[in-house]
Amino acid sequence: MSLPNSANNMIVFDGHNDTLVHFYLLERSEGRSFLARSEKGHLDLPRAREAGFGGGFFAIFVPSPTVDYSVSPSPDLLIRTKNGYEVKLADPIDFDYAYGFTNEVITSLFRLEEAAEGAVKVVRNVEELVDCLDQNVLAVVLHFEGAEAIDPKLHNLEAFYQLGLRSLGITWSRPNAFGWGVPFRYPASPDIGPGLTEAGKELVRACNELGIMLDLSHLNEQGFWDVAKLSDAPLVATHSAAHALTPRTRNLTDEQLEAIGDSNGVVGVTFTIHDLRSDGRLEGDVPLTDLIRHIDHIAQRIGIDHVAFGSDFDGATIPKEMGDVTGFPRLLGALREQGFDDDALRKLTHENWIRVLRDTWREKPGFLSSKPSQ
Repeated sequence: MSLPNSANNMIVFDGHNDTLVHFYLLERSEGRSFLARSEKGHLDLPRAREAGFGGGFFAIFVPSPTVDYSVSPSPDLLIRTKNGYEVKLADPIDFDYAYGFTNEVITSLFRLEEAAEGAVKVVRNVEELVDCLDQNVLAVVLHFEGAEAIDPKLHNLEAFYQLGLRSLGITWSRPNAFGWGVPFRYPASPDIGPGLTEAGKELVRACNELGIMLDLSHLNEQGFWDVAKLSDAPLVATHSAAHALTPRTRNLTDEQLEAIGDSNGVVGVTFTIHDLRSDGRLEGDVPLTDLIRHIDHIAQRIGIDHVAFGSDFDGATIPKEMGDVTGFPRLLGALREQGFDDDALRKLTHENWIRVLRDTWREKPGFLSSKPSQ
């Protein structure tokens, strides 16, 4: 693989974005095309090429049909507490609705892949991913942010795998048939609620068998430890930050970070300002140095081999200094000024993700076809 080596021209593979849903929902995208450059949103193909953005985990998040969880929570969802806040969450969503929405977004992804005429590819193995990064083809890893579209008996899991699903967040920040997500609270521990359900434990085993990466970013702490006990794959959080620096429920404690490092896993550090600022405020901005502070904390705690980027483009408020995907050269320059050399930057930008996927994506025949009906 002949990828660029300079800090000013380094291929970035990112841990998380919500761009598929952003473009699918016309009220968010305002009818824009992913293939045309725009100043709106965070990510499109022309800006990705300009920034050296080679691809990432493209998430399908199923929004609540009754409550709008946009980039920032609306005032009627925000509950002020003595020291901070919590965000009121909607009820669990219906399987049929989630299944239908997810399939519609997958269809839109395949239409995008066709319209891009070779410039965008849904990748299903590491060889395809590496080839895309080498050939300047935008690599899309299909990710579900929450498993609501998967039936509790897992009858459709292999079908989604065949469609390209290679990364799965068991929960978003709401409960489902498989476990409990962390609500948005500050200051608070992620140790909120019970762990995985029995269906959730079966889902972990099934994903291990198929070679689907499990994302722990929105899972509560007990669920995290349940996965750590059950899974034989590296532990991964695609878009989280350090709880020691910002004690928000979405962030990982040092004990969780150490478990990820011990498993040879990766933390994709989110660019979400709410998860980065030490005061946890929902308003305002943060400098890139706050993002770097979280990257450095995780690198110091568990090693540079276990930290990467997990932007949350088109799904969160990010630092103004970053702006959008074209801010990556600024971020890499700032990291260099803080002492990160080329070897470290290559690990942050793509090598750590490639290693984890190589350890996780197993080319195995479908496991469900050999099981009796339940």
